[in-house]
Parts: sequence; structure tokens; C-alpha cells
Amino acid sequence: MEEDKESRERAMKAVEAIFERYHLISASKPYPGFDTHTMNSLKLVDASSKGTVTYHLLIDPSMTNLNSVMHGGAAGVIFDMATMSALGPLSRKGYWDFLGGVTRILNLSFLRGVPVGTTVKIYSEVVQLGKTMAMIRGTMSSLDGKTIYATCEQHKVAVPTQPKHLEFKVGWDDLWDKEGVDVGREKSKL
Repeated sequence: MEEDKESRERAMKAVEAIFERYHLISASKPYPGFDTHTMNSLKLVDASSKGTVTYHLLIDPSMTNLNSVMHGGAAGVIFDMATMSALGPLSRKGYWDFLGGVTRILNLSFLRGVPVGTTVKIYSEVVQLGKTMAMIRGTMSSLDGKTIYATCEQHKVAVPTQPKHLEFKVGWDDLWDKEGVDVGREKSKL
């Protein structure tokens, strides 16, 4: 069943808010972290209130190994950031907010090498979400979905967002504040 336009737009805003706050925080101090390139390169394509998100990403030379294919470490960072953001549409103030806790387990399966210069599609879906633990699955494929390059399963543990990170306000915060702890989404079935 296809999601209505308003729910989809709200989900997209939730994911965009993660990136907006991330960019504000990283711009406030010298932060050359290896996740910065990924957060600057992911192109949001779609998101849903059910906890799914789709990105396109160009695998550029900085993400590859000496064989000119995507490096496994780069895939780990890409999946870590892309799967985490699927929590955005399900989050509420004080519940899986901002970066969605910390990664406990990130299992990757590499099925094919991704050549430098390839644009991939990354699809992530929240499979389980509780008060303290979440599980998200991700797939990296060709744009047409016919070739699966890699898959992942990520387990996250909820931790409170650092107060200093919440000092960086984004538009999404106003929606949370306006409607209490919820932004009008239906209760999750997860």
C-alpha cells in the first residue's frame, strides 16, 4: 500500500533534519571525520513513515581500494550512516533522536565489487525498534536493482543525544515542539 503524500513528505523532512543537524555540528568545529564525506555525498531519494530510506551515492575514488572497487571500510561507513537515518521518521524527541544511538553490530556481506564511478542505490529498512535496541537492514544495489553489491544488518543501542548536539536547532525541532513528542505520524507497528 502506497503511503500518502503528507506522510512521505514528513518522513523526508525527518531524514533531512538528521543531515541538517549533522552539518551544523560538523561545521561548528574543525571536523575532518571519515563520515563527513559520506554525509555530504548521500543523495536522499525517498523515505517513508514506516522507517525506510533510499539514497543514491556515487562511489568516487576516495571510497575505493587499490583494485579500483569500493573498499570494505568505506562500505561500512556508508551503511552505518545510511541505515541509521532510517530511524529518523520513527524518532520522537527523546526517543531515537538525532543520530539514533550507537552501532552495536554492523554485519556486512559483500556480493560483488563496486567499480569506481558507479552510482549505487542504498535502501534501508527498520526491522525492529524498541526502547533501547533497534535492528535495520540495508541493501546496496545498482540503480535498477538488478545487481546487489552488498547487504548489511545493523543493530543499534539507544543512547541519549548529547545536549551540546541538541543546541543546534533545525526546523524539525519546531514540529516536535509544536505537537509535543510526536510529529503527527501514526503509531509504528514495529
